[in-house]
Amino acid sequence: MNISSILFYAISALILGAGILAVTSVKIFRAAIWLLFSLIGIAALYFWMQVEFIAAIQIVVYVGGIVVLIIFSIFLTQQSGKEMNSPALSKKIFSALAALFGTAFVHNLIVHYDGFKYVSANPFNPNVAAIGTQMLSTTSHGFILPFEVVSMLLLAAMVGCIVIAMRPTNGNATDTNNETVSNTNTLINKD
Repeated sequence: MNISSILFYAISALILGAGILAVTSVKIFRAAIWLLFSLIGIAALYFWMQVEFIAAIQIVVYVGGIVVLIIFSIFLTQQSGKEMNSPALSKKIFSALAALFGTAFVHNLIVHYDGFKYVSANPFNPNVAAIGTQMLSTTSHGFILPFEVVSMLLLAAMVGCIVIAMRPTNGNATDTNNETVSNTNTLINKD
């Protein structure tokens, strides 16, 4: 086993370990931090594959954008120190079955994929100009539609964070408003 394989397995262990800890963490802020480490591990995997531009995009968009948005929304809702409720046993069983089914499905796809038999001398072109042209192309192999869909998803996530942050809690908002009104009436009556 050479150093490249050892590095690949170390990066993979970081991604999987941080992903599992992000899903199983009881505190929501810690889950967001573990997600951050998992996404940094994916960027490290891109660096390992010598696709530096995609790794930089991974860091800027996901680590710098999505995770910061998640952490910002956690702080806006003032839920950073609270523990999340433990899911019901039926949800845990369904989640485990869904994960096992997904793993078996992906394994089946990989085993029966014929594209692995044919290896070309130059599998991809990591040139930044070629990546940009491919990403913004409107041809059949372009990625302009997914690019726009992701931008709409980010906009919806930001609007959702604002709605969640501005939503009053169940009984606290009316109590606070009633207390403010009574305090105002007391001050008015004293004058």
